[in-house]
Amino acid sequence: MPNLRTSAIVAAALAIGLLGGCSSGSSDSSPATTETTAAANETTTTEVAAEPLQILVSNDDGYGAGGIDALVEGLLTLDDVEVTVVAPLSQQSGQGGKETEGAVEVTDVELPGGHPAKAVDGFPADSIRVAIDELGIEPDVVITGINEGQNLGPLVDLSGTVGAARAAVERGYPALASSQGLGEDLDYSTAVDLILDWVTERRDEIAAGDLAVEVTNLNIPTCAVGEVRDLVEIDADLDGDPSVALRPANCESEAASSEFDGDVGAFLAGFATIGVIPSEPAAG
Repeated sequence: MPNLRTSAIVAAALAIGLLGGCSSGSSDSSPATTETTAAANETTTTEVAAEPLQILVSNDDGYGAGGIDALVEGLLTLDDVEVTVVAPLSQQSGQGGKETEGAVEVTDVELPGGHPAKAVDGFPADSIRVAIDELGIEPDVVITGINEGQNLGPLVDLSGTVGAARAAVERGYPALASSQGLGEDLDYSTAVDLILDWVTERRDEIAAGDLAVEVTNLNIPTCAVGEVRDLVEIDADLDGDPSVALRPANCESEAASSEFDGDVGAFLAGFATIGVIPSEPAAG
């Protein structure tokens, strides 16, 4: 952009030169009263850059797991985001929302892909407590996972991935818990794509602080054959059979998503499932 002061000086000089060339004794030689556009050029508009979207990532498989690394690498492809990782030091699956009483050790580490992280020697919910209560991180949204194995239906209260998301909601931050279904080859690419879509579609709400403070639970099948059929918004089958919820999905099923009332059936028929779940575990 040209220097405004220089532009004003040049414009003024040109105006003087023109006046001098036409003022040879004429009765119209009075000083020009028409203002030049230099003054207008002195007005500038300053665009205020939007703040980067602050995303806090955690999990229950530990900071060295492939799922959290794939998630972070995917999130970093989005424009104007800052991704902070605070995750358990070691495998903590099945710990639900347990928290450690007192202090826990926190270590600086790197994810397998090299992204810096804080490793918390405690439960998944401890990682969120440390991140927000002790480190003072103020995320726009919290994303947990991508877990190794589905966390749907009656399994949600056992899930540390969900437990960490619930700890975030307890502190006033919206959270997405994400899990990849069981299978021999956990290909996280479909899960990453769905998570990025979720963030992108809600980005304005997230940035404005308008996204509902609740736990959204996303589960993506691992397909031995075929592909994930579609993403279905559906309620969690909280009263279902846990052993059924742990079965591998059949991505070649021909059942329609409308045939199912809960996430377990839809997931086992090859659909990725998403829905809001209770922010607290069931009593008892």
